[in-house]
Amino acid sequence: MNRVHKLAAVLIIGTLTFAAKTSVAQAAEDPVAGMAVVLDEFYQNAQNTDEAVVQNLIDQISTENSMAFAQVTSYVNIRSEASEDSEILGKLYNNSEATILDKTNGWDKIKSGSVTGYIKAEFLVTGAEAQTIAKKVGSRIAEVKTTTLKVRSDASTDAGVITLVAMGDDFKVIKELDGWVEIKLDDSTYGYVSTDYVDVQTVYEEAVSIQEEQQRLADEAAASSQSSNNNNSSSNSSSLGSSSSSSGSSSSSGSSSSSDSSSSSGSSSSVAETSSGSSSSIGSRIADYAVQFVGNPYVWGGTSLTNGTDCSGFTQSVFEHFGIYIPRTSRTQATGGRRVSMDSLQPGDLVFYSKNGTINHVAIYIGGGRVISASSPSTGIRITSYTYRTPYKAVRYY
Repeated sequence: MNRVHKLAAVLIIGTLTFAAKTSVAQAAEDPVAGMAVVLDEFYQNAQNTDEAVVQNLIDQISTENSMAFAQVTSYVNIRSEASEDSEILGKLYNNSEATILDKTNGWDKIKSGSVTGYIKAEFLVTGAEAQTIAKKVGSRIAEVKTTTLKVRSDASTDAGVITLVAMGDDFKVIKELDGWVEIKLDDSTYGYVSTDYVDVQTVYEEAVSIQEEQQRLADEAAASSQSSNNNNSSSNSSSLGSSSSSSGSSSSSGSSSSSDSSSSSGSSSSVAETSSGSSSSIGSRIADYAVQFVGNPYVWGGTSLTNGTDCSGFTQSVFEHFGIYIPRTSRTQATGGRRVSMDSLQPGDLVFYSKNGTINHVAIYIGGGRVISASSPSTGIRITSYTYRTPYKAVRYY
């Protein structure tokens, strides 16, 4: 018992003196209540207590105290050293979250997203103020952790089923109830899922590296350019179609042998063009077509590239545009095509992801280590690194 009291005292001292702050884990409004929560957890583990238990609890407190948010007009630069003359590694936008790793001479060393570097401390808020901001800017997300989950019209197993969602899908949480959460499926559809089958967590906006921001701007410019090209192509195709139609009318007065010859020639030309075109050029056209839909909404069960689609509906609809017909779900899409290794990916390849060994997501590789997919209701159709999750396999259909 003396050992337990001694360790409890260590915990209390650590709580009170860490970074000269009094806020503690789960103590968003009342530090004393927060300390009670931590100590309750400590005493529940007291029978098996050792220094490791205490360290884990202190680490938890440390993590809470190290949370910071940028409070700036637009963004603050993250630098390689604690100096305004050092290299800019990334940007932390207003209300974005960072973890403070160290403090030195008015600068905080932080980690946020993929960026670790230095920010002037005056641009960050911590402690109770950070906890208050966290409540306002954090998004509660529910990630499905079972193979298929029923979304119901009310918080009851007796309520009707609106739809089914797949493992790995994540949704914005609208309301949290006892044993249930209300989630947003799309702009107009809401439903309830049991907390037994979802992981609910709070997520915050994080820093972006200079490379990530440059890539995002390049992707947006490419998507805009592709959209313009497609519009021009559609316009030109309409004109050519009218011309062709006109030509077809005049040739109809010719002999049937001429008509048959024209038809045969056209068919041969079409086949020859497809045969001579390399698979890589077809894949590039698939990738170029796909990126114009960046930013369009995710809708579970949807297949519309403009009004809403899920991940496999997106890949199916993009491929169908090129006359390539693939199955409807990510799991069945993964069983077709020709498997390719991750080190030989080409634009147009499908990259699959899994959770607990079950495929639950598919994306289109567009080159440069990037994929495009209908990701989730909160992100819509977006471009990411193909390793943003661990790839499970890749196949080629063209």
